[in-house]
Amino acid sequence: MQVNGQPQRTIWFDEAQHCVRIIDQTLLPHHFNILSLHTLDSACHAIISMQVRGAPLIGVTAAFGVYLALREGNTDLAGVCERLLKTRPTAVNLRWALDRVQAELLSLEAERRPTAALGLARLMADEDAAACSAIGDHGLPLLELAWVEKRRRNPAAECLNVLTHCNAGWLATVDWGTALAPIYKAHFKGIPVHVWVDETRPRNQGAFLTAWELQQQGIPHTVIVDNAGGHLMQHGEVDLCLVGSDRTTATGDVCNKIGTYLKALAAFDNGVPFYVALPVSTIDFGLSDGVREIPIEQRHASEVSHMQGLDETGQLSRVQVMTSHSAINNFGFDVTPARLVTALITEKGVFAPTRESLKSLL
Repeated sequence: MQVNGQPQRTIWFDEAQHCVRIIDQTLLPHHFNILSLHTLDSACHAIISMQVRGAPLIGVTAAFGVYLALREGNTDLAGVCERLLKTRPTAVNLRWALDRVQAELLSLEAERRPTAALGLARLMADEDAAACSAIGDHGLPLLELAWVEKRRRNPAAECLNVLTHCNAGWLATVDWGTALAPIYKAHFKGIPVHVWVDETRPRNQGAFLTAWELQQQGIPHTVIVDNAGGHLMQHGEVDLCLVGSDRTTATGDVCNKIGTYLKALAAFDNGVPFYVALPVSTIDFGLSDGVREIPIEQRHASEVSHMQGLDETGQLSRVQVMTSHSAINNFGFDVTPARLVTALITEKGVFAPTRESLKSLL
């Protein structure tokens, strides 16, 4: 996608500096900063601290992390993968990526593994970008149809209103994104899309990241507080919802950023289509009941008690917004049952959120 009019990916290998480069997403939208990863430690820190985030990007970063570890001379491939696996427990792409890397490297002699690991990580980055572009292609007809139907009902309609939650754009992947990919494709085709952007507390990935992405691409959007979505749906201001997924079960249950479930309930109550966009690698075919089986990450209390932003002098600063004497529970994700999901948009096509429909992807 574009940053200041120039093509940009979230992660890449710098041949000249012989290191992995990433965008530090903890500083967006105020500062666009590129970081260099040289070691396994730096790759793990990038994932844990959410300098990189989003299930697909986490998986690719972990693949590059294996390469960095092997380049350092670490020969314990299983130990390296185990350490990376512990950085974030919810996103299934992390395990998927590490299983793939480990399977492909185990048969190689130790001296060949670093080069092979780098090649594989770069391949996985290219594959992710291609998959996300394909998600956009498969989701585009749904937005086209929604726009045609809206204009049929109301010839004076000015735009197609899409509500999204958290950040499932190109910043959550290598390029294009998942939930935002169909929006980008629709915009480039000339469909007048307007996006309602949930702020997505406590880390504000919607207000900080999604809004920044859309602004960079010139797509009209409005940031709303997390609890405004239901109100907008009641008043006919949302034509469809489009979100991403960190893990999806074989039966179509969707685990995504905390608050997604409430949007799905509001959409169901108001007859608003609720679509989920995801790469097939995000489907965990070993799970059937998302609510009971998906581990939900609990993040640090400081994400709730403190906020980051620009102060009156224009400096990036962090402030405490609540008392130190109250207990805090910071669940990172929730599960939306398949019954509330209209359809799953993948790089392989659009599928019903059912075991029967998804089993063809095996």
